[in-house]
Amino acid sequence: MSDKVTFTIDGVEVEGRPGQKIIEAADEAGIYIPRLCHQPGLEPFGSCRVCTVTANGRPCSACTQPIVPNMIVQNDTAALQDYRKTLVEMMFVEGNHFCMFCEKSGNCELQAMAYRLGITVPRFPFLFPKREIDASHPDILIDHNRCILCGRCVRTSRDVDGKQVFDFVERGPHKRVTVRTGTRLADSDADVSDAAVDACPVGALLRKRVGYAVPVGKRLYDHEPIGSDIEAGSAGKGN
Repeated sequence: MSDKVTFTIDGVEVEGRPGQKIIEAADEAGIYIPRLCHQPGLEPFGSCRVCTVTANGRPCSACTQPIVPNMIVQNDTAALQDYRKTLVEMMFVEGNHFCMFCEKSGNCELQAMAYRLGITVPRFPFLFPKREIDASHPDILIDHNRCILCGRCVRTSRDVDGKQVFDFVERGPHKRVTVRTGTRLADSDADVSDAAVDACPVGALLRKRVGYAVPVGKRLYDHEPIGSDIEAGSAGKGN
């Protein structure tokens, strides 16, 4: 069996390896596919659907779809970009995201994704749900108002930290992340050094007493759009 799989993304020939997902091969080729729930090293989840592409004419999540020889992938089309904008706008209106007051501003992947997609104001009415804040832990804060249900904290706690601090409960519009013990975060074995805290793409999981250690204007996405690091890797690859 060949150790290479050749396919195209938006007409660009890409080489990947058997078993790779579309998003993994695209990253290595310097082609950015928007994503929020995907994080390298974690089990693919496919929940946010922001990474949706078409593969041989069918929509699929790029983080879960394996590559196959001669696959034709479309990533940058007007229809897909509008679909992604709709998903991101829904995340904003379904939560309580006040970027100007959030410590994560400038480092937030949801905020950065909105900028990249050209979103200024969502097209949908805000729902203003009532959600809890758990500040019981001496070093970590959970603000459920900002949670986008990406599951990165759940998977990282389980697969990287080996703790299973977090889990999902309920279904549909009532689905939420909770402390697995069913009690306060302070009653779990969560630690400030846990990788799960860093895995959160928004301001739902924050360390206490380190707010604005990096000043606004010097944060990750203050000057370069999200995905720039991946696209920078295209130099010298013919992309």
